[in-house]
Parts: sequence; structure tokens; C-alpha cells
Amino acid sequence: MDNLKPALKRQYHAAHDMLKGAIVECPDAIWIGGVPPRSFWRLAYHTLFYTHLYLQIRDEEFVCWELHRDEVESDQESERLDAAPYSKEEILAYWELVEAMVGTQLDKINLNSPESGFRWYKIPKLDHIILNIRHIQEHAGQLLDRLFEAGIDQKWVTYL
Repeated sequence: MDNLKPALKRQYHAAHDMLKGAIVECPDAIWIGGVPPRSFWRLAYHTLFYTHLYLQIRDEEFVCWELHRDEVESDQESERLDAAPYSKEEILAYWELVEAMVGTQLDKINLNSPESGFRWYKIPKLDHIILNIRHIQEHAGQLLDRLFEAGIDQKWVTYL
């Protein structure tokens, strides 16, 4: 099973790079635009928050990013639709933090574990890792589609 780790790392990095491309290329008007809670900046943060969380072995190990604000991403009772947006620079700093942990975290994870490590996901760890990659790609695709509608096209990222 450990021979899957290099492939999983490449897929994480590729999906993550597509997310970064969307963040970097996003004009200010689109960054803060959109209908809450699906504004561009918030979707970018949401994607990074859950990527960060789900790279942990277990949910109890998660420590929020130092600039995390519960009114942006948390249980539904704490989130506020009028929360002040994160800047692009802040989100890119968070992207760097999460990107840097992909390899080391995947090295620690037992892909043979029958449990995800997250009480709300009753799936094996390998399924959970794949789910996390799909989550990044889903939201990166949504953000890239918004840019495409504004005439900004991005290239597909592949790691071999």
C-alpha cells in the first residue's frame, strides 16, 4: 500500500497547484464577489481549511491555522456571512503552509487503516485521502470556472 503514497502526493500537489493558480489569477472584484457563503475568497479558504484538517491522522490532532477565524469556517452556528474577507496574500500564505505539509503528513498515514480517523467519516483511511483530493479538485474547478467566465483561463496541472 505504501507504493501508492508517491502517486497520492503527486495528485495532492497537482490539485493544490490548480487551486493556487485560481487564487493567484483572481481579480479583486471576483475575489470578494459572489453570493455568500460562496464568495471566491471563502471557497478558497474552505478548501484549504479542510485540506489542512483532513491531512491529519485523526481529527483530534488538528490545530487551526494561526489566522483562522471561526466566523469564516466552523460549525454553522459560528459562521457569519458578513465576515471580513481574507486577503489574497493571507490565503496564499495558508496555501504555502498546507502545501508544505502534504508529503510529511502522507508519510505518517497508514493507508491500510480501516478507519478514516474522523468520527464523521465511516470509511477507510485510503478512501478518506482520495475524498480529500476530490474535495480540493471540486472547489478548484468551481473557482477556475468563475475565472473562465471572466475571460481568465488556466492550464491543467499534471505531475509525473
